[in-house]
Amino acid sequence: MKYTIEHEREDDGRWLAEVPELPGALAYGATANEAMANAEILALRVIAERLEHNEAGPQPISIAITAA
Repeated sequence: MKYTIEHEREDDGRWLAEVPELPGALAYGATANEAMANAEILALRVIAERLEHNEAGPQPISIAITAA
């Protein structure tokens, strides 16, 4: 499965990054890179939890970073 990280700057200056394929997987950061890294970490944790609980079978993973 392919996962995409989208990011955008909020009005207050913080950066928000999310993984649309994983509902609720979003993270903030002081910079775009920090927000994207936090979102990637969260996405990998969600995927690991799903595998541990047999909610998803093993699949090839591809993570792409795109600008919102």
